Amino acid sequence: MATRALIGARSRATFRLPASRFLSIGPISRFASALVIAEHEGGSIKAPSLSAVEAAKSLDKDNSISMLLAGSGPSLQEAAAYAASCHPSVSKVLVADSDRFMHPLAEPWARLIQLVQQRENFSHIVAASGSFGKNILPRAAALLDVSPVTDVIEISESTKFVRPIYAGNALCTVRYTGAHPCMLTIRSTSFQAQPDSTDSKAHKAPISQVDLSTFEEADTIGKSQYVKLTSQESERPDLGNARIVVTGGRGLKSAENFKMLEKLAEKLGAAVGATRAAVDAGFVPNDLQVGQTGKIVAPELYLAFGVSGAIQHLAGMRDSKVIVAVNKDADAPIFQVADYGLVGDLFEVIPELLEKLPEKN
Repeated sequence: MATRALIGARSRATFRLPASRFLSIGPISRFASALVIAEHEGGSIKAPSLSAVEAAKSLDKDNSISMLLAGSGPSLQEAAAYAASCHPSVSKVLVADSDRFMHPLAEPWARLIQLVQQRENFSHIVAASGSFGKNILPRAAALLDVSPVTDVIEISESTKFVRPIYAGNALCTVRYTGAHPCMLTIRSTSFQAQPDSTDSKAHKAPISQVDLSTFEEADTIGKSQYVKLTSQESERPDLGNARIVVTGGRGLKSAENFKMLEKLAEKLGAAVGATRAAVDAGFVPNDLQVGQTGKIVAPELYLAFGVSGAIQHLAGMRDSKVIVAVNKDADAPIFQVADYGLVGDLFEVIPELLEKLPEKN
């Protein structure tokens, strides 16, 4: 029977549903060995992939964790060296050096994961639940003929996981009973990577090259094609990892008014986010969208201006440590999850904040 719980000042229904049964073929090995699919850039491992290592660590106390990197050039080698010492739980780094993996296309990456799994026989394959992992892991799962468990926020046992459903309004506990490997995508905000320690920096995992002599990609050619990468240079922190996030909704009314929000973010050293309504209206690009179909964030401070609080948006930010909302509608749903709320006109509040806040050093 479903149970309901109130957590702190925020009302949230928490349901524990019967364990779902995934594809039942054979038992998971009692000895866990995990492969983390890592995303790298500029010679470093991205923070969500380090969170995936944290998640893999909690699968089993004697878990052996390998990290898979792919790409080509000096950046890949730098990332491999970084991966070898980035976390004391990483026991091996696998490197696939080929131009075929320069871009995160699902077809060649999924084939690579299949090749590595056939050779190493991992019990678990883990990736962060971002655009990189969501693109690659489901296709790899199809090639391996297993059912993936997505968007995991808690690992109870090596085969028992908790994931949100109904836009985060309920939590579902599932048990995987399928064949090797158990494939997971995890919410990086639920498995925060620990800061580097002296022991971590002294640790050096061995680096092995993946033999690609039998790699076949004939069936992947032409199904998707890399076109280009467009990005905006900014001194502001990345939205997914920022300590402070300033988000604007449809209440800002125009792209011009969003510049006011950007000035506030610069003073606070914060990242800028937006609701889907603001993105659909063309105020900002869609890479700033926070919510169920955008980025999931859990900063220390989340400031929402002109955000009504649609359930899809709340699913992407409700785990923030402190939520502050400013909206002229006193009945806006955002106030139900906010720790602090101000009923007022954002066009008066933001200029006053800009005036009061000191310039960022």
